[in-house]
Amino acid sequence: MARASFIEAIRQAQMEEMQRDERVFIMGEDIVCNVFGTTTGFVDMFGKERVRDTPISENGFIGASAGAAMVGMRPIVDVTISSFLYPAMDQIMSMIAKSRYIYGGQAKLPLVIRSCLFYGNSNAAQHSDRPYAMFMNVPGLKIIVPSDARDMKGLLKAAIRDDDPVLCFEDGNCWSSKMELPEDPDFLIPLGQGEVKREGTDITVVAVAGGVPIALKAAQRLAKEGISLEVIDPRSLVPLDRGLIVKSVRKTGRAIMVDPAHLSCSVASEVSATIVEEAFESLRGPILRVTTPDTHLPFSPAIEKALYPSVDRIVAAAYKLVGADHRIPAQETV
Repeated sequence: MARASFIEAIRQAQMEEMQRDERVFIMGEDIVCNVFGTTTGFVDMFGKERVRDTPISENGFIGASAGAAMVGMRPIVDVTISSFLYPAMDQIMSMIAKSRYIYGGQAKLPLVIRSCLFYGNSNAAQHSDRPYAMFMNVPGLKIIVPSDARDMKGLLKAAIRDDDPVLCFEDGNCWSSKMELPEDPDFLIPLGQGEVKREGTDITVVAVAGGVPIALKAAQRLAKEGISLEVIDPRSLVPLDRGLIVKSVRKTGRAIMVDPAHLSCSVASEVSATIVEEAFESLRGPILRVTTPDTHLPFSPAIEKALYPSVDRIVAAAYKLVGADHRIPAQETV
């Protein structure tokens, strides 16, 4: 196994699946010129029939992908930034999510819509959204949110082979992270299978996307003080590995949700509700949510970065749950 970045994991997953199945093709804005490095060498390998640049019209090319999927192709749609999903909401919500249902299973929509969570870099309100939770409310869509390169490759390959539409949200803050990637062309991570990223005994931390590496750093800091965090990465939001989360909370008796998205109607909210419904008797304290406040994101780096989950905010939440003294300034955790 060779070390590779998150971006390289995307490239490898797409390349391997395009080599495996000639029905797989990729389309989107600036695919041919390879702006972010996820299609390096693709035109030479597969030709412009399978590597298609599109006009700046998300409603048009996402709609076209639905048609292509229904007649037997397996498109990968690169939407670049997650905020660009909004112009295509009617296609995603009314056609892609519902067609298999409304046609009684006669239609399949094996397509993947990739988009980057491009927050934390002064991209301001219109380009910094993290809208994965919004799509959890729509039956018919599967959702993956990888937090490291290995998960990125395994989940994306599984998504491309899936017969249902999958939204793939890629956290830009994880792009440069590297790890060893399996070279097996059939390496897959099943959708709906979470992972314990760090074993612990005192507090369960369920973290999403870029919240995972932050939670792991907080766990390292707290371990020096005798506080043991178990860090769980759901990896996919639909289907959600509720059993893994509940099992961990029953062991630790405490829970913190770390979610870079907004507080209201978030993944953190859904997971918290699941814990209350299925493991309430095991809780020794309140469930705390470390999220982003319900506000648009400013351009100012100093103001923006303070809004997101951080190591300090997770540590403060942990101190609150275990009854330790606050050794750092308390920040909003709920």
